[in-house]
Amino acid sequence: MRKIWLGVFSLLTIYGCASGPFSSKSTLPPGVTFIEEQLEQPDKTTIPYSKYQLDNGLTVILSPDDSDPLVHVDVTYHVGSAREEVGKSGFAHFFEHMMFQGSEHVADQEHFKLITEAGGSLNGTTNRDRTNYFESVPANQLEKVLWLESDRMGFLLDAVSQRKFEIQRDTVKNERAQNYDNRPYGLMWEKMGEALYPEGHPYSWQTIGYVEDLDRVDVNDLKAFFLRWYGPNNAVLTIGGDIDVAQTLAWVNKYFGSIPKGPEVESAPKQPAILTEDKFITLEDRIQQPMVLIGWPTTYQGDKAEASLSALANVLGQGTNSLLYQDLVKTQKAVDAGAFQDCSELSCVFYVYAMAPSGPDGKLKPLYQSLMQSLARFEKQGVSQQRLDQITGMAEADAVFALQSVKGKVSQLASNQTFFGQPDRIQSQLEQIRAVSPEAVMDAYHGYVNGHPKVTLSVVPKRKLSYAVTPATFQTPQRVLPEYAKVSDKELNYRRPVDSFDRSVMPEVANAVKAHMPKLYHIYFDNGAELLGTQSSETPTVEIDISFPAGERYVEEGKEGLANLTATMMEEGTIKSTKEELQARLDKLGSTVSISAANYTTSISISTLEANLHQTLEIVQEVLSKPAFKDSDFERNKQQMLEGIVYQHQKPSWLASQATRQVLFSGSIYQRPNDGTKDSISSLTLDDVKAFYRKHYTPQGAQIVVVGDINKRQIKKELAFIESWNGEEAPLLHPQVVNNTGKQKVYLVDKPGSPQSIVRFVRQGLPFDATGEVYLTQLANFNLAGNFNSRINQNLREDKGYTYGASGYFAANREVGAIVFSAQVRADTTAASIKEIQSELGKYSKQGITDEEMEFLRLAVGQQDALKYETPSQKAQLISSILAYSLDEDYLQQRNEIVETVSKSTLNKMAAKWFTPDDYQIIVVGDVQALKPQLESLQIPLEELEIVR
Repeated sequence: MRKIWLGVFSLLTIYGCASGPFSSKSTLPPGVTFIEEQLEQPDKTTIPYSKYQLDNGLTVILSPDDSDPLVHVDVTYHVGSAREEVGKSGFAHFFEHMMFQGSEHVADQEHFKLITEAGGSLNGTTNRDRTNYFESVPANQLEKVLWLESDRMGFLLDAVSQRKFEIQRDTVKNERAQNYDNRPYGLMWEKMGEALYPEGHPYSWQTIGYVEDLDRVDVNDLKAFFLRWYGPNNAVLTIGGDIDVAQTLAWVNKYFGSIPKGPEVESAPKQPAILTEDKFITLEDRIQQPMVLIGWPTTYQGDKAEASLSALANVLGQGTNSLLYQDLVKTQKAVDAGAFQDCSELSCVFYVYAMAPSGPDGKLKPLYQSLMQSLARFEKQGVSQQRLDQITGMAEADAVFALQSVKGKVSQLASNQTFFGQPDRIQSQLEQIRAVSPEAVMDAYHGYVNGHPKVTLSVVPKRKLSYAVTPATFQTPQRVLPEYAKVSDKELNYRRPVDSFDRSVMPEVANAVKAHMPKLYHIYFDNGAELLGTQSSETPTVEIDISFPAGERYVEEGKEGLANLTATMMEEGTIKSTKEELQARLDKLGSTVSISAANYTTSISISTLEANLHQTLEIVQEVLSKPAFKDSDFERNKQQMLEGIVYQHQKPSWLASQATRQVLFSGSIYQRPNDGTKDSISSLTLDDVKAFYRKHYTPQGAQIVVVGDINKRQIKKELAFIESWNGEEAPLLHPQVVNNTGKQKVYLVDKPGSPQSIVRFVRQGLPFDATGEVYLTQLANFNLAGNFNSRINQNLREDKGYTYGASGYFAANREVGAIVFSAQVRADTTAASIKEIQSELGKYSKQGITDEEMEFLRLAVGQQDALKYETPSQKAQLISSILAYSLDEDYLQQRNEIVETVSKSTLNKMAAKWFTPDDYQIIVVGDVQALKPQLESLQIPLEELEIVR
């Protein structure tokens, strides 16, 4: 749902604990140089840190925070796709995959396994300008993480084989197919990059790269890329959380200090795009809602004009007070419209966009003309200082909220050090934002947008080129690739560390950390509402979630979508204030308020600075008690909702989810799409919305979750409007009968032209429980399909190269449940993937779990709690579950006891009961015409499924 934004005008002190002092210069290990430190500043929002450098050039940033027993480690290499050569695109991203394939002292697939076993999480990301690898783990695991990261920095290449290269090449191809080729609008950025930048410009290709480039290289090309860019002198190691500075520096020096420096790396020259004329390009796609996207080259990241351009994007296209929303969305000329500045190290682009409705009204030329008229109107009216004050308020509050997690702080420090040599830039960035004037915004508009050459992309449905803004004037020229020269082994100059210790010995882990369940308090209101909260003073913020028995499950048959439409209408202003007036009043408070409907509840979610809680809740009270419910708003939102389901329902993932509901719960209320159908939404009236609001927005059965810097007495006072509210009795639900699914079939859902297929094995499960059979079955699934190293993922992704990822999960609510195993696979491997999943389910259900898997399960699941309570949103989610399912407050401790004591035979019984492959229905979403011959070879009855939408 759309958000009502609230803002604050002045910053408050960020609370938190930090061990210190940072810089004990006299005790630094040999080879470590202290560079600088920043301490807490009571009157400013900052991230305390200390910075060091090893003799080999590695930059180290430490930021202690002992508020939670966890650490976050980030290694950022200053290399992204912009450092690649023409004809060798995608290398930086490819190497992100290879860095998880083991190193000299870490076996294949062990990096994921060791972090998962430690109760942690990990990943890597690549963009144009940097690649980073990161882990969040319980604090006792820090030395192990440093051992792992240093091993792949210094000892990777001997473990990289041609076979691993080929497997990961298939995985990257699957990732591109899943996230680009098979995703609606997925290729638009590739088209824009090719038109904005000349061939050979480092931003003219996407980070994922071209398949043809990946196909023509071998493992030695990748090794050469590593040797050029992955030296310690081109990296920043950032560690935050519950750390001892002296001990951490000693470990860093031990594991990273001996890694030889790599080749010198110079800063890449700034290369903003230069256009000499307008370019019009067209992309035909399997979509129903055409889109126009316009890009103007601007400057580069960190330039003095960046803040003014970002403010311009806010004024033009962010929020309901923006010009494009008012001119295009509110008038129903567009389904969506906006503006943003895409800024990278070498070049930035200013974008505006608008999505047209489906059907005959989707031609883009009139929409393009309206968009340009909006820009012309902006040139005449300009921007007020009041609007800029609202933008400043939001930015200041965002700076506070960004510091709620150790990961968020570490990520900022790492990025800012990599690109600016200054780890904490919060205050300088806020000063730039505060300094933006109406005149500076207009200067940015005239300097980069108005009258300047641009690229205009029309995304149109297949075979509807006439819908484009204008016939294309630019076609991406055929790529001119240099002759490929194979890299020989002799050209690879390895830099091997020399250590004084045995790296093959994995560090022992210190005593296990103890995660403490937040102390909770209850408030029971006489009108039937219930509150569960916890006080948290790490940041001066408060998060509140107010849930009513007003979800889609309460909607009568034929009116699906009513709960969502009612929630949307609640955001459309009050009897006293328009939506725009509410946003204008609230932007300065720096809070967000959103209203959204789920299966059983509709929730009002509030995030605010503690100092502005009272003002925020006054507005929430107005929104909740005096909704406007205007006819004009209703018709517009109803039409937008119809367009929303058109957008969602063209996604393969939605088709698979709806097919699952229909196959498992046919004939019952549970098969309904929660977002509604074209017929159900079309039938809704404003009277339906008003009646649903009166009946379901009631304190009877309302559940309130509070997490933040406020105590029980204070929050009870602030929520006096809830306490004094009288409403109807909470509605009751009537249980439904769910029929058995019958004998196994393959249900085929047509997605014409799809290069991939979604394969799902699905069966009915049990309703949710926290510590019973559902939880035990989830534990049994952990090694089958519940983590990266699980059997099904390793088979389909790492061994076969069929998919980017495969998983199994449990979807359970108060009434029904489902077990789902899912993978998006190459279309030509659809039948083979089904056979592999059948085989893995069969072996697991018959033979059960190995002793090694059982030990892995106990370690991995048993240590995860240290990461569960860190942020206010995590605490709120935990408390919401306790309320929603009437759970014991110590249910997580009960789960931990189950993990520690459950027998292998118990989990094997669950596996035998729930994972037998013949008990599952098989769903395939893909190109029916191409897939039928494959699927018929399985000798399983085949049925084409018509999706309800």
